[in-house]
Amino acid sequence: MEKLKKKAISLEAFICLGLLAGSFITTAKIMGPVNMINTVMGTAHDLLINTVFFIMGVAVLAGALSEILSEFGVISLINKLLYFVIYPLYRLPGASALAIVTTYISDNPAVLSLAANKEFRKYFKNYQFTALTNLGTSFGMGFIVSAFMVAQGGLMKENLFKAVLIGNLGAVVGSIISVNLMLHYSKKYFKSIGESEEEKEIEKFVLDTREIRRGSIFGRFLEAMLEGGKVGVDMGIAIIPGVIIICTTVLMLTNGMPQGGYTGAAYEGIGILPIIGAKLNFILKPLFGFTSPQAIAFPITALGAVGAAIGLVPQFIKEGVIGPREIAVFTSMGMCWSGYLSTHVAMMDSLKYRELTGKAIFSHTIGGLAAGMAANFLYSLFV
Repeated sequence: MEKLKKKAISLEAFICLGLLAGSFITTAKIMGPVNMINTVMGTAHDLLINTVFFIMGVAVLAGALSEILSEFGVISLINKLLYFVIYPLYRLPGASALAIVTTYISDNPAVLSLAANKEFRKYFKNYQFTALTNLGTSFGMGFIVSAFMVAQGGLMKENLFKAVLIGNLGAVVGSIISVNLMLHYSKKYFKSIGESEEEKEIEKFVLDTREIRRGSIFGRFLEAMLEGGKVGVDMGIAIIPGVIIICTTVLMLTNGMPQGGYTGAAYEGIGILPIIGAKLNFILKPLFGFTSPQAIAFPITALGAVGAAIGLVPQFIKEGVIGPREIAVFTSMGMCWSGYLSTHVAMMDSLKYRELTGKAIFSHTIGGLAAGMAANFLYSLFV
């Protein structure tokens, strides 16, 4: 995205300096300056070694699997099967199924490569096209989040497959609400500017052909697997800044002083978020089923980066603050929101509909909250 020009020294420079200095001084007063620095470095290092590389491993395996499924036509098959349920739920053309599948096995911006394709775009009315951002984000990194959560079953010593499946269903509920809200706002917007499109002739979206690699079946399998794994490596590297910076900050705001006082060890903190969570517990417990105020840290982090949010989960499990119900809710909200605050602006700008960014963010906020509540309700119903 093209950067704007601004006066070299402005008020925001002093505000930024004041906020940073205030944050560091306040934290240093509570923990001690040396302990604070040691905790920051220790937490960042532990997250890199024990969390980031694990997520990267999951991303490599997920990338390889998704590329194999694409190479041998399984994704095309899924797309055709999903066609018949897309319009009744989302009021979008069947082509949208491809957006769901591609973002589920990769990340939110994957929908932009589809949106740039004229053959894909022609099936959408203008007000439907703007909802692609919300649809894609609702399923962004879904496969990686789900695989990561299932893998935590070993740490929790419990099979989490059912909880993660319920989380996926909750995310579907959230996506339906988010997309339909966005369609409502975008339809009004285009009507207000006199660009409301007439009903197009309904066409069935069918992918008659697909691209494949040259060579034997075994050669194509190997090439697809390795190329998909490489995409996973790129994704794993891309999440490193978010996981280390955001998780370190959130964990220090979440964890409190250990018994015996601060030592400068990893995962110590000042415990502000649990205090806020305790004040909101009368809302959080019935809506999302959180048994600990600390759990509020996950959805807050998922607003900006779901890769960072899932990085919180292993530590929460070790501390015993979450169970399978929270895993279901985390999967649902993490998948549905998937860092939308950090991607929505750029994605709407790429689609050339910057004016609707606020409506897209509002719609998706409601969708994510609904996803969490749906997962909590479904968990109570089926488990």
